[in-house]
Amino acid sequence: MLTRRHIRVKVMQSLYAFNQSQNDNLATEEKFLLKSMQEMYDLFLLQLSLITEIREHAEVYLEKSQQKHLATNEEKDPNRKFIDNQIFQILNENESIQKALEDHTINHWKQDDEYVAIIWNEIRNSELYLEYMNTREGSFKDDKELIIQIFKEIIAPNEKLYDYLEDKKLTWVDDLPLVNTAALKFLQKLKESTGREKQIARLFKNDEDKEFALKLFQKTYLNDEDLSEEMLGKTPNWDKDRIAEVDMVLIKMAICEFLKFSSIPVKVTINEYLEIAKEYSTPKSSIFINGVLDKLSKEYQTEGKLNKMGRGLM
Repeated sequence: MLTRRHIRVKVMQSLYAFNQSQNDNLATEEKFLLKSMQEMYDLFLLQLSLITEIREHAEVYLEKSQQKHLATNEEKDPNRKFIDNQIFQILNENESIQKALEDHTINHWKQDDEYVAIIWNEIRNSELYLEYMNTREGSFKDDKELIIQIFKEIIAPNEKLYDYLEDKKLTWVDDLPLVNTAALKFLQKLKESTGREKQIARLFKNDEDKEFALKLFQKTYLNDEDLSEEMLGKTPNWDKDRIAEVDMVLIKMAICEFLKFSSIPVKVTINEYLEIAKEYSTPKSSIFINGVLDKLSKEYQTEGKLNKMGRGLM
């Protein structure tokens, strides 16, 4: 689920928090880094589980409508198209998802079901839902498209849900855009014939990515003084005290990749940190960081410090 850019963001956040806390226990901070990434995965599972919980609320709503003393003919014989949506069935019957929910103890919506009710009420009053419910028969394509649009237009941008997640874990707010994108991609890839067998995405694509996260954190932290010295003279128009702390962290991480990660191309490193700076730092940060990294990479290449392995890695 995590891309290398997301891993870099998590390392940046952990290094920044480490600097702020002035904690000198590296092992503790490594655990914090891994925990923050694991909690991001919990949020991914939580968003998927919300979809199936909505179906449960919808079914209860229909049952209560049927039991009204003066129920209308429509309420007595309700349209079950929504609760019979095939995507709900696939998610409920997918062993990979159900095992992950159990392993990570994802039961938040059972305890805080008022937020599920909020989402369900928005859905049943939406044009999306009303148009879908115009008929009693549908197709897998229609079912899938409805759930994808509900996720995009109602779940992902919901402010009350955002506030709830922020109260649960402050770091989830930063993680939400990535998590919602990952959940959406998972939904988009579901197929009628194989959806129940589809494996849910893992937190790390492979062991190399997990190792990259830890090594980038360790090497940037342990070489902090040397990395700071590398920056000397490269920011002539900037007083050190005026440089945003996030920018300092990002530059040190990039220099660390230049010098200590031989398999990562220089251009990839520069582009990744520029994109991160655009999202997490000041408006001018990407221009500043680009200037510093461009100057350093050219110097390192001239001095033979870039020990990059493989074709096209300079």
